[in-house]
This record gives sequence, structure tokens and C-alpha cells, in this order.
Amino acid sequence: MKRRDFVKKATLSSLAIIIGTEIVFGSNMLEGYDPLAVQDPDPFKMFNKNKEMIVLNDKPWNIEAQAHLLDDKITPNSKMFIRNNGLVPEDIDAKSWTLTIDGESVIKQKTYTLAELKSKFEQHSYQLTLECGGNGRSEFNPPAKGNQWTVGAIHCATWTGVRLRDVLEDAGIKNDAVYIGYHSTDVHLSRNPEKEPISRGAPMIKSLQDETLLAFKMNGKDIPLVHGYPLRLVAGGWPASVSGKWINRISIRNKIHDGTKMIGTAYRVPCEPVAPGEKVKDEDMCIIESMPVKSLITYPKSGATIKEGAPLKIRGHAWAGELEVSKIEYSIDFGATWEECPIEKPSNRLAWQHFSATVDFPKKGYYEVWARATDKQGIVQPMLLPGWNPKGYLNNACHRIAVKVK
Repeated sequence: MKRRDFVKKATLSSLAIIIGTEIVFGSNMLEGYDPLAVQDPDPFKMFNKNKEMIVLNDKPWNIEAQAHLLDDKITPNSKMFIRNNGLVPEDIDAKSWTLTIDGESVIKQKTYTLAELKSKFEQHSYQLTLECGGNGRSEFNPPAKGNQWTVGAIHCATWTGVRLRDVLEDAGIKNDAVYIGYHSTDVHLSRNPEKEPISRGAPMIKSLQDETLLAFKMNGKDIPLVHGYPLRLVAGGWPASVSGKWINRISIRNKIHDGTKMIGTAYRVPCEPVAPGEKVKDEDMCIIESMPVKSLITYPKSGATIKEGAPLKIRGHAWAGELEVSKIEYSIDFGATWEECPIEKPSNRLAWQHFSATVDFPKKGYYEVWARATDKQGIVQPMLLPGWNPKGYLNNACHRIAVKVK
């Protein structure tokens, strides 16, 4: 058989990243051939994930953490949830990667190489909380369609990059600008190159914040491929869908961006409360912006057993979208009474905050420890599921763990 079409060098590089080592003789592979190492892949090995992570979907990949896996103050890659809308791009060459700024409201369309972004603009690092808008969807009844996230579609890593604002201002922003929209190189599930899996964005007020980054490092290293290598948008405190991966173009718009998953019911909730199961017209749905106040007990793991008379140390995190958390409390009597516990200040704006407490139990038996956060505006987490919505977004009900005292 005559070998005429060989695998591109960039494709080989991407496959080598997935496999974790050089593909010796890879240049001899026919175009379109997938090495055995990526056929029916082990996602935990392929993405360097903890084996206690839970796979919700493999086309596209959607993987969540469990609460106890998120105990680190800064989330490592091995415990970060994955939320994809399409297929991970295969032909990535960071050396030739470019970012184009265009749109109706750009003064001058500009294209930057990755090297130019790193050298021309000041670099910044922030810890930023990213939570999937559908985190907690599994609790909604009637059930909402989509990945049935429990509590683990949340993380807070340290991101390094350049401010989106600096790049947009270098190209020039017209006075009529109201929104940005991002475009990426991920592949639609149909593999139709004319379809985008997702193309969302943010209002200019969010796009121009100090903490909104075009990031190229995560926790001090190149961003892992599945999390957006070599360049991604990071907009902490808003639904993680705003933080597009594999970014190669950003449009400055003179209207609300109308890309894929920006219209209809995607990442929107009813503008006014509705009854469970009620149908809502598209025009009565509002775009999700800042995420609601929420908390998570990360230690101990639910189901812990302790001896009678022994105190239990608990710890976890709390966050509130654009706002700071002002108070965290715990309850062991199903919310009849609450005890306030210490909470740390955020390392920077839009980072989650850490809390800890020592809990005493009056006697042997079964208990649940509940956590409840309050934000700076005095808004308190609901004990149980908040208002129903068709897509199962924004569940910020109190997290709780089971404890047995013997």
C-alpha cells in the first residue's frame, strides 16, 4: 500500500500530549489513523485525572469531581472538572497559534501570535473560581436535560495570562461596543467545520475587568490540552461557559453576542419565577451572569464515622460569583440552629474562600452537617433546591455530609 497522506506534524504533537510521550515512527501513520492508546481511551490517564472523578459523558467529555476531592485550596489539574461542548481540537501548534480581534465595534482588526501576547502585554496571575452553570442539575425535579452534575463542577485554580482589556484596547474599542464573543478551534460533534460547538461571550463591563484574562498558564504550567491549551478566556465568578477554551478569535460586538449557545434557552433562566415543569418562552429567559452564593464541605468525606465524644474537624470553600462571602455557618440539626465558623478572606477578588470548624455532637447516632454561606449583600444560600428552571441551572442549595457517631 502506497503511503501518500501522512499525519500532520501538529496532529502528532497533539496525540503525543494525550498519550504522554513521543510517538516513535509516528510520521509513518496514515492520515486519520488513531493510535491504540487513544482508542476507547482511559479518561483518567488521558487527562491526568483522579480515578475517583465521575465521567458523565464521553462525546463530548464531561467529568466531575466529588466534594472530598476538592479539598485543596488551589485546585490541581487532577481534580478539575471537564466541561466540553465539542471535540478537543487535534491540530494544535502553539508556535503558529494566533488570536484575532475583530467585530463591528473594533477600530482596527488585529492578529497576535501567542509570543506577541506574552511579550507585548503585562502578565497577571489570579486565583479564579469557575463553576458550570448546571452544577447541581441532578437535584432538579422535574429533571432537566443535560449532564447530571452533582456538586463537583467547580474549581479554583491559579491562572496566568494577559488582561483581555489590554488586548481589546490595543486593537481599539468603538463607543458602541456592548459585548464580546469568542470563537475557538474545538470541533463540532458532527465534525462539520461550518458549525461551532459553542461561541459565547460577556458584556463589556465583565470583559474589561482586571481579572478577566486571556490565559496561557494554569497553576504555573502550560494549560492542559483538555482545559484550553494553548490559550483560553478566564472570566471568574460567571458560568464557566463564558471562559472559552482554545480561543483564536474574539469579536467586539455592537449587540449582545448571538453565537452558538448564546440564544434560546442556553445558559439562561426564567426572568421571573415559574412553576416546576412550566414551559417558558425564549424571550422570557435571561442570560446568567454572576453565579449565586454557595459553599462546599470538602472534609471529611460524606459517610464519615467517629467515636462518641470525639470532635469532628470540617473544612471547605465558599464563593459568591462577583461578590465576597461575608459569613459561613454549619448546622447539625437540619437547619434548626446554626453556628458561625471562621472564613478566610479571598486571595484576590473572584477567588473562593476557605472555612473550617470543630463540630461537637451531643450523643451517638446519625447526623448531617450542613454548610450555609451568606454574601456581602446579605443573600443566604437556600437550605434546599431553589426555584426550578427548565435547564437546571444555578442550584445553590446547602451542601451536606452524613456522619455517624458510634
